[in-house]
Amino acid sequence: MGWVSGIIVYILIWWMVFFSILPFGNHPETKPEEGHAESAPAKPRIGLKMLATTCISTGLFGVAWWIIQSDLISFRTL
Repeated sequence: MGWVSGIIVYILIWWMVFFSILPFGNHPETKPEEGHAESAPAKPRIGLKMLATTCISTGLFGVAWWIIQSDLISFRTL
């Protein structure tokens, strides 16, 4: 895997994990201010979720990289 395809794979993994983690721990505001959506989370903790996403994505990318480099699953022979 080249470095460009590696970056693309990492970005794809990162976004899939981010959208999977995003709803965890969200609770709506009990008394939303005027003009705010009632379903908006009170404390979304985006920074913490981005950090967790980066850690999980790095591990998953390592597994994907190992599978691709070891030819465990190879599409070249098909």
